[in-house]
Amino acid sequence: MRKVTYGAACSLDGFIAGPDGNIDWLHFSKDVQAVITEYWARVDTLVMGRKTWEVGNEMGGGGGGGVAAASAVTSYVFSRTLSQLPAPGATLVSDDAGEFVSALKRAKGKEICVLGGGEFARSLFHAGVIDEVGLNIHPVLLGSGIPFFRDAGRIKLNLIENRTISGGCVYAIYKVVNARKVPSS
Repeated sequence: MRKVTYGAACSLDGFIAGPDGNIDWLHFSKDVQAVITEYWARVDTLVMGRKTWEVGNEMGGGGGGGVAAASAVTSYVFSRTLSQLPAPGATLVSDDAGEFVSALKRAKGKEICVLGGGEFARSLFHAGVIDEVGLNIHPVLLGSGIPFFRDAGRIKLNLIENRTISGGCVYAIYKVVNARKVPSS
């Protein structure tokens, strides 16, 4: 079965973007680029919510950023409000995200990346389809903004890897221990 990883860069207080969606606090370096390159070599599928896709598309990356766009990655955008995507590069999905990703996990292929904010990830945590959580924790407190986790519930994690990287960042990967379906409210 394919592995599904939810991950992003975040502030020490758990935000992936500031109150206005700003990411000017992110630290990019050669070792961060090495981690990203190694990760995307294992991935062939990207799943994201509409908001993440829209932000990525505005930045010129179609939601997957330049790394995903440059490789052979199939991208899916989940939305209950859009009837079509205004730009090419991804497939629009209006089906239940948990069921769709569960079917992707059973299909042949490489790893699956969940990109974006906590609202979309929450639905996948509740469906029990996320296997790992990867973080690049930056040494900054934002105080508010877009949270990395949003009401995911109590989920036990086991640390698989951690190390300090450039800029005082901490790179950590956790395995989801109790991936199980949670009744939706």
